[in-house]
Amino acid sequence: MDEDEVLVVARRHGVESDEPSDAEEEEGDEEESEDEAADEESEEEESEDNTRGRRTLQLKPSARGQHRVTGDPTIIPWAREIGVDPQKMHVMQTSLFRMPEEERALKALNQPQSRRRLLLTSNLSRKHSRDSDGDGLRADSRQRASFAHDIEPEPYRPTRKYARVDSSASVFVGQEQAYIDAGLAFGRSFRVGWGPGGVLAHLGELCGPKTSPKSSANASTIKLTTIPLIAGVEADASTQASRLLSHHLSNTVIEEDADGVPFANPSSKLTFASFVTQFPSTDQSFEPTLFRLGHALFDPVNFRLDDIPDVQYRHRIAAIRRKTELSKWLKTAVASAMDADLRENLDTKWDRTVFTLLSGYQIERACEVAADGGNFKLASLVAQCPGDAEFRADLQEQLEIWCRERIDAHISEDTRKVYALLAGVADTLKGSGGSGVEQCPDIDLARGLDWKRAFGLQLWYGLPMDASIAEVFESYDALWKEGQSSVAPPAPWYAERADSADSTWKLPSHTQHPDALYALIKLFADPACNLSAVLSSFAFSPSPADYRLPWHLYIILSRCLRIRDLADRDTPVLHGTEDGEDDDGVEGHSPSADLLANSYALQLEQLGMIQEAVFVLLHIEGSAGRAKVIKELLARSASKLDDWVTRGLVGSLKIPMAWINEAKAIHALHVGNVYEAYELYLSAGLYDAAHDIAVLELAPDAVIRQDLSLLRELFDVFDGRPVNGWNDRGKVFLDYSHALTRLPQLRDRLIETDGALDAGELSELEQLSRSVPKLVSILPDVLPDRTNIRHTAAAAEMTNQLVRHLDQIRPLAIAQAHIRTPYFGDATRVRNIHSTMYERFIRTIEVA
Repeated sequence: MDEDEVLVVARRHGVESDEPSDAEEEEGDEEESEDEAADEESEEEESEDNTRGRRTLQLKPSARGQHRVTGDPTIIPWAREIGVDPQKMHVMQTSLFRMPEEERALKALNQPQSRRRLLLTSNLSRKHSRDSDGDGLRADSRQRASFAHDIEPEPYRPTRKYARVDSSASVFVGQEQAYIDAGLAFGRSFRVGWGPGGVLAHLGELCGPKTSPKSSANASTIKLTTIPLIAGVEADASTQASRLLSHHLSNTVIEEDADGVPFANPSSKLTFASFVTQFPSTDQSFEPTLFRLGHALFDPVNFRLDDIPDVQYRHRIAAIRRKTELSKWLKTAVASAMDADLRENLDTKWDRTVFTLLSGYQIERACEVAADGGNFKLASLVAQCPGDAEFRADLQEQLEIWCRERIDAHISEDTRKVYALLAGVADTLKGSGGSGVEQCPDIDLARGLDWKRAFGLQLWYGLPMDASIAEVFESYDALWKEGQSSVAPPAPWYAERADSADSTWKLPSHTQHPDALYALIKLFADPACNLSAVLSSFAFSPSPADYRLPWHLYIILSRCLRIRDLADRDTPVLHGTEDGEDDDGVEGHSPSADLLANSYALQLEQLGMIQEAVFVLLHIEGSAGRAKVIKELLARSASKLDDWVTRGLVGSLKIPMAWINEAKAIHALHVGNVYEAYELYLSAGLYDAAHDIAVLELAPDAVIRQDLSLLRELFDVFDGRPVNGWNDRGKVFLDYSHALTRLPQLRDRLIETDGALDAGELSELEQLSRSVPKLVSILPDVLPDRTNIRHTAAAAEMTNQLVRHLDQIRPLAIAQAHIRTPYFGDATRVRNIHSTMYERFIRTIEVA
């Protein structure tokens, strides 16, 4: 019965009924749509007991109520007319004769089906379905079972438009030599892909998603393009990466995880302060400034507050100390920008210089400049900066008096800025307005200042001394996000340089990717902020693919200090155990963390830093993924794995030697060193790969040269090991070598003893007489590639040698085996025919 054709025959036995059974057949056209109902046959009988020995038939809702079900009048009514019990007649009829409905069902089964049909109920959903996914006809899961049951919402079932195809089932298999079409020749790798050292293999020209190429892609031309992943000189990038990674390695324990894969576990001693020591104290570039800020905000500091019993007091004092450390860092960070403004305005007035010095919190120097200008009262006020609340209130009252009496119109703008800072006004100073000579507009104090000094105005002057870092950050954040103030947004460090417009990449706006220093302050001030929101590559470098500093910050903040984690981690990072000790394990899994490591490793691979790239990949959290990416990196960089690099990988990074040998074997096979690849695969313990090379590459040459000792040397190492296809492939060559060695020896023994072999030799000869024909018959499957002339020649040589040596001892063995092989020569076929006819002639004589 066709599985898609559903026919039901209902038969009932032992049930009394006064009504005739009804049956009706409805046949639909097989060429109609799949929504058409199929043939239905039914029988309905009434009985007092509806459960005893009864099989019911469910009719389609579309059929019920539309057609009256009538029965065949020739079945039971005839029994009533002659006075026979209808039930007995029914039992006799079903036992001795074929029922009419059963006959029709059998007839329908025997009819050829031109099209498969599927019986479905009428409540099927076909909207937006895909037959390729098995959803072309889908039963509605929201069908109400009864009025006592609620309708459940239909579960979401996403459709798959694409599916991964195995290499063996791909249409590109076997088309590797189609050089007229590079896309077809490269098969499953015709897509854009990364090669060794960050080389991008592609067809046509590279373009962005919103741009179009200038010329069409040529399917026969593959281009190799090296995409720059870093900004600046490669030598400087290598030096900076090597310095940080060397320090990182010295504070990292590399050990095997539960799956036996090496894993890098950074120590809790790896803090921002430890990285600060890697830079000279006079280095004020972005990189050391970043680590110094991290040290001020996140590094554990012993404030010696254990003697204070109140926890709130301890937290309050610790917050003030953190703010003090932030103030020290910010004062140093803005010093270079402040000095640059002073050098550009050497001939300016004293009040402009005082304000510039105050923007960098240089209180002492500002007092000296004010005193040198003869403003001793102002100098005494500056010396009290930032002052207490009463001091600020007095100065604010003085500013209000000047504004109310329109005296501020006769005071210079820079002098008003100085008094505003001393009064705690860090955003906008209101002017008295007016017109003409007494015109006095409002002043934005942060106009012309970079974002760090604008933030410093809020930290040092705008808020009280006891305000928290979070309050200061919110105050500055609100000002630059308003858009109405002249407060500078937190632009990255490279955007403040004059040559930022000459960047290779299209830089985004500052609001999308703010400066990394601003992001670190936000991370400290906002407990809801996670690392995923601050570790943007554009926040650290003009290159969108430079993940060096983001990866190091992730390691310190998440894996070492346990301050914050990425947003996509399965479970949150634990801050410690009940005993107070840190838990060094990685809780849950974060795809973003693995992506960071992969991106940074690719950057190091492009710089030729293979050991450093492997070290970064050792931080990937999943064992299987970690092993996979490291093996792929080693395979891409196999040509660079010299003795020095190998010692570093095995000694310092605990990389298994088998992984390195596997990578070298792949490279050796690529350059044509087949035997070297065979030995490297054996050293790596990859016996399946070594076995394939021995069978397909090395054994044919040994057979053609008739080097039986080399054959034994190649395949003896696999004997007794779990190798796929050993009995049907590699063992055939061992058996071939054994047969060609023993058959001549047994032949010589037959001549010496005049055919009187001992029992052991006779048994061996019988075994060879049976095994050699089997070897000859399976040789075409061992070397199946008829297009390879070496395989064809080796198979023919093995066949001829086996047949020749066996014919010298048992001439009829090959002919009796009835072997069909394409490697028999004409002479061998003629000899087999002659042997067969001779055998039949001898049997005829013996019978006669």
